[in-house]
Amino acid sequence: MRAALIREHGGPEAIEVAELPDPTPGPGQLLVDVAAAGVNFVDVYFRTGAYPGELPLQLGTEAAGTVAAVGEGVTGVSPGDRIAWAMRPGAYATRALVDAAVAVPIPAGVSDEVAAAVLLQGMTAHYLTTDTYPVQPGDTVLVHAGAGGTGALITQFAVRRGGTVLATTSTEEKAKLAREAGAAEVIRYDQADVAEEVARLTGGAGVAAVYDGVGASTFDASLASLRPRGYLVLFGASSGPVPPVDPRRLQAGGSLFLTRPTLAHYMASREELLARSAAVFDAVASGELAVRIGGRYPLDEVGRAHADLESRRTTGKLIIDCAG
Repeated sequence: MRAALIREHGGPEAIEVAELPDPTPGPGQLLVDVAAAGVNFVDVYFRTGAYPGELPLQLGTEAAGTVAAVGEGVTGVSPGDRIAWAMRPGAYATRALVDAAVAVPIPAGVSDEVAAAVLLQGMTAHYLTTDTYPVQPGDTVLVHAGAGGTGALITQFAVRRGGTVLATTSTEEKAKLAREAGAAEVIRYDQADVAEEVARLTGGAGVAAVYDGVGASTFDASLASLRPRGYLVLFGASSGPVPPVDPRRLQAGGSLFLTRPTLAHYMASREELLARSAAVFDAVASGELAVRIGGRYPLDEVGRAHADLESRRTTGKLIIDCAG
């Protein structure tokens, strides 16, 4: 098998693709022929060392493929079944070992590539808009990076729940994509003050919630955009971590709420994982949820995919073709 890994933390150049022995599934495990893997900012965090991981470390935390073999004690899954998984390392590879407990079935109406593109970001968008801050009919919410893979899915889920979305982007091309995802208004953060634009668009009321996966560069504007008792849902830090915050800022802003959720806590049980993944896949299969794949890369070019993601040159979801 071939796999993308790092032997030390660093930039995209630290990634190498190596020949490794074919793994054998142990008890409770599946051996999967990987068709496609999704590229996510969490992979960048593991590469740089922002998230800890034992070196050498196989990269990639989301993929889809076909079960090649099952380990002892595995029930309900057979060779030939199509499965997907997220939040487990080793996805950028031609073959991967996966705990059966985290594998979810791919329905007939969803391709392997789309499953790899939507599972992690789709479940993220689902829990953010249905559990962390459940969007209510009539709510106006702000979504940063509205043309990105996660931003576009958050927008679609929020609109499905009756919300109105204001999205931020940096180019007119990205603004067009954010509107196609359902954003009612787009704020060009390279041209205007985001908080001032939110105030103008909401008649000074502010938004019910901000879904912020950008972090350091957007945090202050996010807080300033909220209505009293609004929710700042900080789910990522693509621009870097937010410095320590004085809690009195939440009081001064109108008794605001600040939360830093992560997907792992919203798929904590097998039942919750199956229900959330099914909700995402069902929405895709029915045509209610559109998945935009913004770039496809061969396994040998994982480093280029990471560099493109970090540069913010991309829109939609980036995919690694692991079977090619």
